[in-house]
Amino acid sequence: VQLQASGGGFMQAGGSLRLSCAASRSIFSINSMGWYRQAPGKERELVADIVYSGGGTNYADSVKGRFTISRDNAKNAVYLQMNSLKPEDTAVYLCNLKGRLTRSFLPADYWGQGTLVTVSS
Repeated sequence: VQLQASGGGFMQAGGSLRLSCAASRSIFSINSMGWYRQAPGKERELVADIVYSGGGTNYADSVKGRFTISRDNAKNAVYLQMNSLKPEDTAVYLCNLKGRLTRSFLPADYWGQGTLVTVSS
């Protein structure tokens, strides 16, 4: 499966961006979808994720109150609304899906190609 992410770009501090990610095919079952980010020289970190069936969300402390994650079950898609952007939000943002592609597959992690977000001060 391909996870097609879009919406990254260049933004000044205080601005907003919206990231989108959709699976390229139907999925047998999705446990959660989310966004991770990786800045140069730093480890990959969870930004936010959302449980697909119940809608429960989880955010990194650094983005709480500024970022909002949402999903569209019909489209197998996840979105990340990023407001009040800060220079420290600069990173490659990667879409993640945890689930089973078909009944025959075991649960696994799937990753998108990443979209670059650059925030200037």
